[in-house]
Amino acid sequence: MAPPAQMCHVNNGDLNAAAVRMVMKEAAPPHSASLLDADEFRRQGHQVIDFVADYYAGMGSYPVHPSVTPGFLRRALPADAPSRPAEHDAFAAALRDVRDHILPGLTHWQSPRHFAHFPASSSTAAALGEALTAGINVVPFTWAASPAATELEMVVTDWLGKALHLPESLLFCGGGGGTLLGTSCEAILCALVAARERKLAEIGSKRIGDLVVYCSDQTHFALRKAARIAGIHRDNVREIPTHRDRMFALSPADLGAAMRADADAGLVPLFLCATIATTQTAAVDPVRELCAVAAAHGAWSHVDAAYAGSALVCPEFRHLADGADAVDSFSMNAHKWLLANTDCCALWVRQPALLVAGLGTEQEYILKDAAAEGHDIVDYKDWSVTLTRRFRALKLWLVLRCYGVDGLRDHVRAHVRMAAAFEEMVRADERFEVVVDRQFSLVCFRLRPPPEKLGGENVANELNRSLLEEVNATSSGPYMSSAKVGGTYMLRCAVGSTLTEERHVTEAWRVVQDRAAELLGKMEITNSVVA
Repeated sequence: MAPPAQMCHVNNGDLNAAAVRMVMKEAAPPHSASLLDADEFRRQGHQVIDFVADYYAGMGSYPVHPSVTPGFLRRALPADAPSRPAEHDAFAAALRDVRDHILPGLTHWQSPRHFAHFPASSSTAAALGEALTAGINVVPFTWAASPAATELEMVVTDWLGKALHLPESLLFCGGGGGTLLGTSCEAILCALVAARERKLAEIGSKRIGDLVVYCSDQTHFALRKAARIAGIHRDNVREIPTHRDRMFALSPADLGAAMRADADAGLVPLFLCATIATTQTAAVDPVRELCAVAAAHGAWSHVDAAYAGSALVCPEFRHLADGADAVDSFSMNAHKWLLANTDCCALWVRQPALLVAGLGTEQEYILKDAAAEGHDIVDYKDWSVTLTRRFRALKLWLVLRCYGVDGLRDHVRAHVRMAAAFEEMVRADERFEVVVDRQFSLVCFRLRPPPEKLGGENVANELNRSLLEEVNATSSGPYMSSAKVGGTYMLRCAVGSTLTEERHVTEAWRVVQDRAAELLGKMEITNSVVA
């Protein structure tokens, strides 16, 4: 039986070169040439840049938090993906969908009126660095997979560590080393796994059920989640109570008592997570004293400085990390306050070999490279949970190279000044109080409890909850959040957006005052009627 005509002609050389190209063209999927066509990339890239620039220019027209209900976007978009794009310029049409359907349903984290969360800071250098990274699109899981990507990550983590004045023992130049991960949740998990493997090598793997981790009741829930993933028994996570008179910082004495009690009970203290600036109130744990307690029990000491680690670029904040020379690991999120755009978490360890022992894999032949033989190289796949990883170093390198350490200090200090101004406005209004002294750029405040005859502390929490709802419901107003610590409900104003200026902070306070006046007026009317 003869082969199909097309194959017969091609195999016999009867088609000329032009006919061969025609056959190949007809066989190729439609539009395949444009998937990475340089001219098309340039044209569509300009559309994206213009779109993002217009978004920032018009940020003030968006409410910070959308008024939508669950399912709103599913109802607006088709149930199935198109088999073929219906529009001639599908990309431009898709951007219109982003504008008309997606942006209105987002919380605008870059809004200058976003005060609810610790910042997700952005900058031109970092945003374009993300675009550059996506365009190059390498996968640097080993040195051989992308040598420059691995070595830039080593360089930039040392640069950042020096800018933050971390001890040299945590940097490559001092025998330690750093890596860039997605979030602090990953960093804590990686450090915890390294600590677990080190301890089990000493006491035997069968005793994993005896391992105990320690933190305060203010520590981010990421630690408890990491402990579960790492196989630590749920009952073996000690959340030690904190108190307002200590600014909700973890007490070394209380930590020592907890560790001694566990050791006396035959359990094994494994891991301490101290925090520089907790999520709810920015409490700062005494690192040096806590590390001394942990060291006495052979426990690993980790510092989570996700938010305020960025502030260590400023000399006036460095004392808050006193004792970092005694930690086993340290992490911070450069994407929170250091202009690096999400995601970019830096993790440094004193002994990288322990991280590799806990997370490393056997080197597959396909991952080896002759050029690396005989050299002390870093394969970052062995420093984290994932194998596939992003080239985050390029973005962070651009931020440091384009703005410099002094520029980063200016950025942090500007937000601290604005938060200090907000704090002063709160203190100047006798109706309000600052619940905990401001640290960094977070202000925790509330309406003072009304007189006892009007309910006192019993109604204070509900009153402040109502105030927050009214503030956040204000059209074109600020977006704030709350915390409840030690039984006290408070509002949180976290200054940190790259676009925030003094006028936004002043306007936010004016909205708070106006909504408070309305609430207190209604309360007086209600109580006068009842009386």
